[in-house]
Parts: sequence; structure tokens; C-alpha cells
Amino acid sequence: MSPDKPHLISTEPIRLLLVDDEKGYVNVLSNRLSRRNMLVTKTYSGEEAIQVVRSSDFDVAVLDLKMEGMDGIEVLKILKKMDPNLVVIMLTGHGSEEAAREGVAAGAFDYLTKPCELDDLLAKIQAAYRSRKSEEGGNKGPVAGDKGSGV
Repeated sequence: MSPDKPHLISTEPIRLLLVDDEKGYVNVLSNRLSRRNMLVTKTYSGEEAIQVVRSSDFDVAVLDLKMEGMDGIEVLKILKKMDPNLVVIMLTGHGSEEAAREGVAAGAFDYLTKPCELDDLLAKIQAAYRSRKSEEGGNKGPVAGDKGSGV
């Protein structure tokens, strides 16, 4: 691994919710993230994501901004009401960064523009996960690559 790149695998699986109406994109991304110690739940609409969050806990959600039906901002606001500790990363298509910044103002952790490099997404997911664990007040385990983690 390059010394410039952080280790991207946590010591415990990250429970990740992936929300995007582009099924092919979600399926490929899910497979790639699952190989990196993440328990990925795929949903293909905002409505489906809301249903899933009612019955399962997640550490991080990656949420597309532009979807059929409910848009990402609307879904973000509902998810944050349901689980204020859920850390959400917005994904947006090229040219809609202003809308993504609106998502950050509405409570999203951060955003990335599509297409994005897998390493960039992994780094954001890891940062979001660390943020959630930090806000919970208890680090439930080191994240590989953290300085001083001993991993």
C-alpha cells in the first residue's frame, strides 16, 4: 500500500447504507465496498432507505442527491430525524455541487461528486465512521491506519 494512502479497512465492519436509484452503480459499488470490511445494505430509492432504517441500524449512509421520487435532501432530513447519529455522505452528479452543499447545511457529513474514486469514497466513509464513534463518546475499536492505533 502506498504510504500516501491511508489504510482503508476498519477493524470492525462498518454498517453502511447505500442509497441510489442507479441499480448497476449500486450493485458494483456494493460489491467493491463489501470486500473492504463493510456490511452494505443496498436500497434503490429514498422510500426504501427510510423503510430499511426503521428496522436496522447503520453507521454511515451514502445517499445520492438526485433520485426518482424523493430527492436526497428530503431523504436526508427524514433519516436525520429518525437517527440523528446516522452520518450521511451525499453523492451528487457533476455540476450539482451547490445542491450537495445544501445537503451539508441540512446535516450531511460531507459530499462527493460522481464519478468518484473508490479510495476517495472509502476515505470519506472511514472519516464519517470515526466521527460517529467519536460523537457516541466511545471508540469501540481502532480503525486501521489511525496513528497510534497499534493496528
